[in-house]
Amino acid sequence: MEPDRWLGIELRHLAALQAIAEEGSFGRAAARLGYTQSAVSQQIATLERVVGERLLERPGGPRAVSLTEAGRLLLRHADAIVARLRAAQADLDALSTGSAGTLRVGTYQSVGKHILPSVLRRFAGAWPDVELRLTESNTDQDLVERIERGDLDLTFADFQLWEGPFESVGLLEDPYVLVVQARSPLAARRRRPTLAEVAELPLIGFRQCRTSSRLEAHLRSEGLDPRFVFRSDDNGTVQAMVGAGVGVAIVPRLTVDLNDASTAVVELGDAVPPRRISLLWHRDRYRSPATRAFTAVAQEVCAEFSSVLPSRSAAAGRRTGR
Repeated sequence: MEPDRWLGIELRHLAALQAIAEEGSFGRAAARLGYTQSAVSQQIATLERVVGERLLERPGGPRAVSLTEAGRLLLRHADAIVARLRAAQADLDALSTGSAGTLRVGTYQSVGKHILPSVLRRFAGAWPDVELRLTESNTDQDLVERIERGDLDLTFADFQLWEGPFESVGLLEDPYVLVVQARSPLAARRRRPTLAEVAELPLIGFRQCRTSSRLEAHLRSEGLDPRFVFRSDDNGTVQAMVGAGVGVAIVPRLTVDLNDASTAVVELGDAVPPRRISLLWHRDRYRSPATRAFTAVAQEVCAEFSSVLPSRSAAAGRRTGR
């Protein structure tokens, strides 16, 4: 039987393809990988010979090298293969370090401010030899992609069915509230506003956050056409604009600073489905004892936090002025 020529592909060949695709030249790819340019050229030549397709367009001169259709197709597989290798390396590192080593956790603003500090204090007390490395991002999509690449061990994220090799555990429900100026008539009246009433007001929202996309989709499903006059990816900036009278904001409670005297929080009850927060990991990777312990601590902290949050079904008119 003739041997399968594809077995001649090595990881360094796929890594070279990745580097050229991202850098746009053989020279920059070689510098990034620590090879000579001729070595990278040889690796690509070998890869093209094995797969039987031209993978790169080489225009010459100052123009960037680009991938052919076959190159783009192979790159998708190369990304997954190299990511799994990095994940395997991280698994073995975690296995060898046992109760010590490093735990890499992804987070975003609202969790980082209200939930994560308590989790870190409690976890550090029980696992003092584990070094925690935190990565913050404006989008949980970015954090989940880092999980798949093996760059993170755990991440906080929206609770949903993520496409990919992931598992997660739900932590808490974060209800939406309406943030208005402290002296707004909405903060003083007893009846909570309807979504139709709120949608007629100038709105302030987030720019990239999945929360905003989901909220806007919900409003439109109710036949409403919200008008956003300002967007920011910073929770404090959104609330500051509300306090300055630029507009109102429908946001998850965890994004709100309840000590801000320039704003008031008006309960929305069940008018908007709550945001659900989870902790997510790669289902095919080794979960170290420290990873499992961090998950358990996060569940404990969030259960305690949830017990003091106002009920989503609070009576109409309930509000908190700040």
